[in-house]
Amino acid sequence: MRGPMERRRFLAASIATTAAALARTGAAQPAPAGKREYYQLRRYSLIRGAELQLTQNYFKDALIPAATRMGLGPIGAFSLDIGPETPTYYLLIPGTSLETLVNLDPLLARDEEFLKVAAPYWDATAAAPAYQRIETSLLAAFEGWPRITPPASSATKAKRIFQLRSYESPSNGEHVRKLEMFPGGEYQIFNDVGFRPLFYGDMLMGPRMPNMTYMLSFDNIDELYTKWDTEMNGAAWKALSTSKRYGFDPIVDVVSNQVLSPLDCSQI
Repeated sequence: MRGPMERRRFLAASIATTAAALARTGAAQPAPAGKREYYQLRRYSLIRGAELQLTQNYFKDALIPAATRMGLGPIGAFSLDIGPETPTYYLLIPGTSLETLVNLDPLLARDEEFLKVAAPYWDATAAAPAYQRIETSLLAAFEGWPRITPPASSATKAKRIFQLRSYESPSNGEHVRKLEMFPGGEYQIFNDVGFRPLFYGDMLMGPRMPNMTYMLSFDNIDELYTKWDTEMNGAAWKALSTSKRYGFDPIVDVVSNQVLSPLDCSQI
């Protein structure tokens, strides 16, 4: 176990080299063209009954078309299948304009076409609410993976599932080192295992920070378990996670893991 002084020196050196490390690329990098994306990730807490269809109609007929007119997308709309507090829907809204994402609700409030279609949801009352609560996070795409990569899967959208994973770190320094692991080897490991990443995002604003979140797609739950077993027991992951740079101290202390399925209105 490293002493406090040695640990502080190690973390200082890690942070000082992060910019260079994050800029490195490897064989696993998808290298999509275009500007770096930002992501608004919305979590809708609901109750069973009329809220579910009302919210789906709102996504399909009002919110997704309005956001698309603003140049955002493709927009993912998902239902939580495995995870806490169901029923819950998620919206993933990508865009290269941070200003548009930050001001999305005020922009919607000035969109007359949106307001007309959204009225049953937008004007819902406390007596018949459209949702229980909405939690919104803002994320920035990782260096080395600047844009959403649509799923390349043999499964149809109706059968495809997604895994949403969030890693919380005990300090900002540990969080920076976890981000560094991806261009430092984790992209390559994921590609070798056959994971299909949709996005990787560093949380800029949201709950339980410091936090990074990413999403993977799978044909089915059996594929999810099989590929994670291959990854966790593979020599490459064991070597990276126990290396001198990453293995001397836990850099992630909370992992949130949820399984989602796409709603009919989802563009992903």
